[in-house]
Amino acid sequence: MTKNVLVTGGNRGIGFEIVKGMLSKGYKVLMGCRDEESGLEAKKQLVGGDLHVIEMPLDNETAIVDAFVRAEAVFGPIDILINNAGVLDDTPWQEVTAESLAKSMQVNVYAPLTLIQQTLPQMIERGFGRIINVSSSYGSFAEELKGPFSYAISKAAVNALTVKMAAAVDEAANGEPLDVTVNSMTPGWVHTRMGGSDAPKTPEEGADTAIWLATMEKGGPHGQFLKDRKPIDW
Repeated sequence: MTKNVLVTGGNRGIGFEIVKGMLSKGYKVLMGCRDEESGLEAKKQLVGGDLHVIEMPLDNETAIVDAFVRAEAVFGPIDILINNAGVLDDTPWQEVTAESLAKSMQVNVYAPLTLIQQTLPQMIERGFGRIINVSSSYGSFAEELKGPFSYAISKAAVNALTVKMAAAVDEAANGEPLDVTVNSMTPGWVHTRMGGSDAPKTPEEGADTAIWLATMEKGGPHGQFLKDRKPIDW
């Protein structure tokens, strides 16, 4: 049976390349987008494959759950969740407000949490699932969180979310073999609207590790932070 993949922020940049890569491997892909129009515009660039546009604003929990429930009712359970959507707020720390930080946290952390809460229990029940959180080395303590204030903090938080949810899977497995994995990955510095024109990596190269994690066989990485298919320090 064809597996269902949900990719948030799938209409451009790295997300678009993830969508394209998963389609090429024969998966049914749900392209999560802030608005349906931008998703349908992106879909025109993709020929063939089982692709569906899902309008899923990530700015509040209720909107996310409503969109998810509707999508699952039509297309069935999500087997692979790729939390790709993100915002980069480069406001200096002196000017950051609780409200502006909350916006970064909502899209970069709370939205992935909400979607994991919707998908992970069923993945555990079925004995299969892949969750990939697209993070950043800017959220790495090992690299001193060198990115912009709100972005670095929110990406460090999504890494913490990955660790906690991977532990939740292990606890649910209770020593039994369970083919459910949760990982973070960083695409590196990628030439996208967010990464800018000076970035050395193409969006396709940035998407590679996420696609690899999504399609790997049983026994692959779990509870890890990866770059270029290799574990890196948190």
